[in-house]
Amino acid sequence: MASKLIVEAPFEAENQLELSLRQAFESLQPNLRPPFSFSISIPNPDQYSQLNRAILHGILTEPHFAKTHIKHLHGIITDGYAMFINLLIKVVHQLYPKLLGSVKSQLLWVAEEMIYVLGIGFDALLVSLLRQINGGDFSDGNLWLCLKMATLFLNKWQCLLEEEPNVLSCALYVFLRVLADHCRTNRPSDQNFETLRRLEVYLCVKIVREEFHLCLRIGRDFIRLLQDLIHVLEFRDIWKDLMLCPSKFNTSRFVNVLQLYRTRTCSKYVLLRINPEMETRLRFLMTYVKLGHQKRHQIWFFQKFLHEPDRETIIVDIVRFICCAHHPPNEIIQSDIVPRWAVIGWLLKSCRSSYVERSVKFALFYDWLFFDESVDSVMNIEPAILLMVHSIQKYIDITHNLLEFLLYLVDNYDVQVENKILIAKGVSSALQLLAKKGVIQSYDVLTYCPALSPTLKEGLGRLISGVKS
Repeated sequence: MASKLIVEAPFEAENQLELSLRQAFESLQPNLRPPFSFSISIPNPDQYSQLNRAILHGILTEPHFAKTHIKHLHGIITDGYAMFINLLIKVVHQLYPKLLGSVKSQLLWVAEEMIYVLGIGFDALLVSLLRQINGGDFSDGNLWLCLKMATLFLNKWQCLLEEEPNVLSCALYVFLRVLADHCRTNRPSDQNFETLRRLEVYLCVKIVREEFHLCLRIGRDFIRLLQDLIHVLEFRDIWKDLMLCPSKFNTSRFVNVLQLYRTRTCSKYVLLRINPEMETRLRFLMTYVKLGHQKRHQIWFFQKFLHEPDRETIIVDIVRFICCAHHPPNEIIQSDIVPRWAVIGWLLKSCRSSYVERSVKFALFYDWLFFDESVDSVMNIEPAILLMVHSIQKYIDITHNLLEFLLYLVDNYDVQVENKILIAKGVSSALQLLAKKGVIQSYDVLTYCPALSPTLKEGLGRLISGVKS
């Protein structure tokens, strides 16, 4: 009987993908040893599909025969490895957390093989693996994946740069974010962890210093992530050059940091920090669950993903995901389904440390600071204003803290005159569009709220009047 790929919980139904791979292997096992009977004729589509599944299962469960299986695969391929890589992506997407340790090792090995042969879709495979690196997770398995992926990107640097450079920008986004956790943790340090951290720093610095055009692809969130690492010497030097000497990056397209501020970050980067299971649960909550019935879903989500103290940093990534990558249609917005602002309010209340709370508020307002109607979406800024308005009755402290934080950002985020003007204009433009689109009927609910301090109301009033002038 063929080995299993995953660890199953008691009474858990068999996973259909894992079952299909195992059954294909069992039915074709006699043909998976030399001499290969399929090598002398072209298999029909059904045979080809089954053979791809069988070989994949063999590679993942028989490390001692992996080279034999990969040679067999090379001999029967007729589609540039597209089907095989698509199966690999499904395994990563659906099964990765449950995979046996030996299977994960084989998965990383075969991923590198697919880069070597330039299989169709190998970049999507690497992205799917990057999504399995969890923020705030210091388990051995997660740190192992960080090490393997960072090593892979460095080992395959030239190939990736020539064939699929965009995947290096994805790697940069992920490892900058992961480093923020790895460089702030109170976890007792050991040699392996220090080696990993140095490797992650080396990879990120290499991409930024040698291929800065890849940072431009990320846009403004590159700056947001970099700021979390200014306390690290290598990134502090990068920050100084960004601000004072942009010509050091040898990219003619880069003039100054304003260019990055004005570039909206594509949602595909934001998705990199939310693993597939988390994405599925969040989308379900904001698509099918009615407001007032979300508590048990929130409790389950918290216990599953946020219970460990270190894991709360991922709330920042979730808020960016909700603002930038989950844009429900009007029929959902106008229904009684749990709105995005309510989920963000719950997440904000779930923050246990002041550092994470500040980072969550920053993630919520980040697109406000550089908002430009011609490139930005009102959906990115809608949750913040609705959270402030809907919190007035029962949670005025949230309204107060958010408005105070927004005004602080306008005055202090970037004090260079040109940049400060851009930020004030961005926030005013955001306020203007929110009113224009009917997201908020009137700002009177805030500017005349007796529970808010006069200083906050005056500050908001100046921004609103700046729009009208």
